[in-house]
Amino acid sequence: MEKWNGKVAVVTGASSGIGEETCRQLVEKGMIVVGFARREDKLQVIEKDLKGKLGKFYYLKVDLCSEENILEAFSWVKKTLKSVDVLINNAGVSKHSDLLGNTNDWKQMFDTNVIGANICSREAIKIMEEMQIKEGHIININSIAGHYLFPFMKDISVYTATKHSVTTITECLRELMGMKNLPIRVTSISPGPVETEMTGHLSKLESVKMLKSIDIAEAIIYALSAPQRVNVSEIIIRPTSENTLSFVKFIAQI
Repeated sequence: MEKWNGKVAVVTGASSGIGEETCRQLVEKGMIVVGFARREDKLQVIEKDLKGKLGKFYYLKVDLCSEENILEAFSWVKKTLKSVDVLINNAGVSKHSDLLGNTNDWKQMFDTNVIGANICSREAIKIMEEMQIKEGHIININSIAGHYLFPFMKDISVYTATKHSVTTITECLRELMGMKNLPIRVTSISPGPVETEMTGHLSKLESVKMLKSIDIAEAIIYALSAPQRVNVSEIIIRPTSENTLSFVKFIAQI
């Protein structure tokens, strides 16, 4: 990670879970990290905790459903820190809504998980190109739900559709960076169940195998640490001993 010392990383969904742990790990390793999230009080706690570390943590209150909000945030990053070297598209929303469900739930999931993330990628790449960076990296936190269909789990059908979109967009973005001959690597990281605020209560259930946020943060560090000639384009992470039955039970109890 030495090559990223002093470089700028933007992390969305930074106020808890995978995003929070990623911010902490990157700052510990010397990066300048800007956390985007809606819950300013939680971001302030992270900022306080990370004072005096090797790197530095900044935060901005950002709603990924607002393009104007995203553009303002990246404008601040460019003006203040002069660069974006790494983008971690981590923010995500999961609503229990099937294909006959609530339109607002559908919109929030697609706006956050797909459109907002892609706006962030677009704006980060604009800055990377303008600053003529020598190494850049975009990491999309995907899900195993972006690789498989679970038609018997109707309540996650729209969420699954957003994650399949992330799978497609990530691979197309990687191809585009290659066609444009830009030194920007693109990675999709797809975890199974992760113990976060949304799912933490399930960790008490013996039938449910859970990953921890640090497991995903370490996968991010692995992808970032690879030499520039290596693009770790896809990582799928599952809990040890996970099987279809345990995963079905997990989904049924969310």
